[in-house]
Amino acid sequence: MGQSTNPSAGEGLDAVEQHESDMDSMHILPLNIIPLETPSLKRARLIKNIRLETVVELFSSADSGSGQIQVKELGNLLDWPKDKIHKDEVMLSALSSLHSYDVYSLRIQLRKLNIALEDADALKLSDQKHEELMQFMNDFTQPLLSKIYDTSDSGVENMDQLINQFTTPDKKEALKNLKMMADKLQIQLQEVPRFLEEYADIYLSIAYGRDCLNALIPKIVDFGDAMEEFRDNYELSKDKRLMRSIDFINDTLTDVTASVVSRFESFDRASESMWDNITAESFAKVKNMVRNHHVLVGTILCSLTVKMNGWSDVVETHGGLLRRADFVRSDMMQGMEKISKLEETVKLEQRKSPTWESFTTKLAS
Repeated sequence: MGQSTNPSAGEGLDAVEQHESDMDSMHILPLNIIPLETPSLKRARLIKNIRLETVVELFSSADSGSGQIQVKELGNLLDWPKDKIHKDEVMLSALSSLHSYDVYSLRIQLRKLNIALEDADALKLSDQKHEELMQFMNDFTQPLLSKIYDTSDSGVENMDQLINQFTTPDKKEALKNLKMMADKLQIQLQEVPRFLEEYADIYLSIAYGRDCLNALIPKIVDFGDAMEEFRDNYELSKDKRLMRSIDFINDTLTDVTASVVSRFESFDRASESMWDNITAESFAKVKNMVRNHHVLVGTILCSLTVKMNGWSDVVETHGGLLRRADFVRSDMMQGMEKISKLEETVKLEQRKSPTWESFTTKLAS
């Protein structure tokens, strides 16, 4: 079992806060939400480490660091029967193949893997993160509100207030609002609540991705500045391996970041055109577009987040110039080629339908 130092993991958080933090992340999957048979694994997490390897993290603290183990090594640790493949190993192997653990990608991927959660509501962001993201929602909710209400004196300014219009104790008022919205959207009366739920969720997923991207961009810029410092250093500038690593990493970061930005721009354009003739059908097209791209966007953002967090940890622990250069040559480079091929890889995987048989065969071989 490997052990790595991760000073920030779980530090100062109680169990509930840690779980909420895990659910808000892109690279951590708390296994207490997964239907596993082994009780001790319920306290563990699947995480993406700095080399973009998926490992089971059995413990993590400021004092002891992070205790990590490969899924294929769990059998020996947990004394699983050796004459057959344990059901939990098959499930963890399947989950390890996923590139991102953000809640929106998981909703799509767990459905493809046919993994049913014991708690159907487990895949959700924390209340705090949800509240933060509602600030991003204004750009998406205002066109909807304008389409439904012809005047600005409706008293409705955001999605929560809109939903409250249909849950008011005044049943006559609620029915009037429902009918008005159904007419505007050309849908049946009973379809309005589901439409609102999907509308809010799909744009919340975009807001989540944008929030992650906004957090990443300053870190990527700082990383680029640090690489220039390496180039300006007389000794390090003569290290051809380091210079090649820097060029490859910078090019990869630029390409994949541009890819994510272009997808968000596509979402914006699709949303704007949708409002020219908003119907349930036109919204469904935008919804499918977002969901079809979300796994790829989540994959790229997850990989970049892990890499940039790793770099930030090295900087914050006061690693000197040579220590940081070593980190770039080794840990930063590990997995970067994988990031450069993410679009091709994810598109290929999305065309496949994974089965338990495929993972069982892989484990047996």
